[in-house]
Parts: sequence; C-alpha cells; structure tokens
Amino acid sequence: MVVESFDAYRSIAARSEGLFKDNGSRFIALAFPVETEEEIRDIVAALKKEYHDARHHCYAWRLGYKGDRFRANDDGEPSGSAGRPILGQIDSLGLSDVLVVVVRYFGGIKLGIPGLIRAYKTSTADALTQAEIVEKVAGKTFRVTFGYLSMNPVMKVLKDLGLQPSAQDFGLDCSLEVRVRLSLEESFREKLSDIANFEEK
Repeated sequence: MVVESFDAYRSIAARSEGLFKDNGSRFIALAFPVETEEEIRDIVAALKKEYHDARHHCYAWRLGYKGDRFRANDDGEPSGSAGRPILGQIDSLGLSDVLVVVVRYFGGIKLGIPGLIRAYKTSTADALTQAEIVEKVAGKTFRVTFGYLSMNPVMKVLKDLGLQPSAQDFGLDCSLEVRVRLSLEESFREKLSDIANFEEK
C-alpha cells in the first residue's frame, strides 16, 4: 500500500518542449526542472539570448515541496494573458520545482486575449505532456558526528529508517552526512539524540 506523504511531490525529470501555432505566430514552450530562483533567473536570461529575435519570453514557475513559492510573468503581453495560463497548466498537473518559458514569435496578426490565453495554455500543456513526471521527496541533509563506540547504534538507526549515508569520514572521530526526508526527521532526531551529535547542513 502506498501512503501519500506530505513530503512527496511531483516534478519533471528533464527539459521538454512544446509548440503551438496560430495565425503565423509561433509559441515555443520550454519546461525545466528547477530548485532555486537563481537557477530560474539564469535559464530565463539564457533563453532571452538564445531566442533574442522573439517578441516575448513569458514564463511561470512554482517551487518547493509545498509549492508555496511561485511567479507568473507576462513579459509585455496583455496582463493575465500569458503567465497565468502557463502557471495554470503547471498547477493542473500538480507539479512543483518547475519553470516553463514560452517564447513567442509574432506572426503579424493579433490574436486577442482569448487567443493568447489559448496559445500559452496549449503550448505549455504540450511541453508538460512530453515531460517525464517524477516523484521528488523533500528532505534535509544532516552532518552526524559520533565516537567509535557509537558506530553500531548509529548505523542501526540509519538502517532502520532506510537512510543511506552520502559522505563518511572515520578519522579520530566518526562523521557522516545523510539526507533525511521530512516525514522521518522527528524520528531521526529522537533516535540519534542520545548516541550522536548532528546538525543540519
């Protein structure tokens, strides 16, 4: 039985593209997996250079396992006609940690606001349909330090919780790094509190 967990959410595995054409205008939708606003700024800036001859570079993004950080940008299109429809498609699939940029080449005929909404919505839907949807798990990385005598108890806690240490250093003292999913954090802190020191990285 799969238990829906509060720290699991859906995102996309890799960049994907979609396309919509209407009355000579081309709408190229580019979807990216992202984790930070800095990453988003870099991608948007790079696309503005790559598609420098396009009329508009409209985009929307949503970040975090709760999906509580988001933005929609119309980039000169009539207010609400581009960024919002893009964000609406991200939300209709329940995705987060996703950026979609739609590059518009103007075909000489105005589409009107309903036409624009349809174009941005359809091109985004096409890009996200092409993407591989993956489940991501929100977590925190901890550095755990302990003496040699505590090695077995510490390793047993990690094994019981199904956690794999990433970096390990067994010098004078023992230390390791481990990523803990949010739903296990309380249990992790409780079980290790008497046998090791740990801090969030």
